[in-house]
Amino acid sequence: MSWTTPDLCDQYPDVQVAEPVFRGYGGRIAFAGPAVTVKCFEDNSRVRELAATPGEGRVMVVDGGGSLRRALLGDQIAANAVKHGWSGFLIFGCVRDVDALAALPLGVQALASHPMKTDKRGLGDVDVPVAFARLSIAPGDWVYADANGVLVAGARLHEA
Repeated sequence: MSWTTPDLCDQYPDVQVAEPVFRGYGGRIAFAGPAVTVKCFEDNSRVRELAATPGEGRVMVVDGGGSLRRALLGDQIAANAVKHGWSGFLIFGCVRDVDALAALPLGVQALASHPMKTDKRGLGDVDVPVAFARLSIAPGDWVYADANGVLVAGARLHEA
């Protein structure tokens, strides 16, 4: 990566900066790409479906309502996302299988880890605006994440 989130903040002071609530879990520390949004609560059906589609370097932004009771991403879905070319995940919720996530070439930022999987009820909305952690993210907005934090911009700021 030829960028860092501090450098992007210096160059683009109006960029949205997330509250410092996210932790890195993926094997790729820095990642960026246009957002594909998912709004779901304790049901990762849509996350699983999207991970099986061409990622094309995009970032899946998952608004899980901040739930700390179920994991919205685990090793199987993450491995499928790598296979299909996703850059990473920004999850306002939990992940599991953290050792396996750390071994994958995938960016993953989430609130925490939790061992419990979700129920699969087929619920959730895709490509809708989401808001959490002082961010407002629309489909197609650019997400930049590294060990320093998470940024969102309405357009591409730097080569990912």
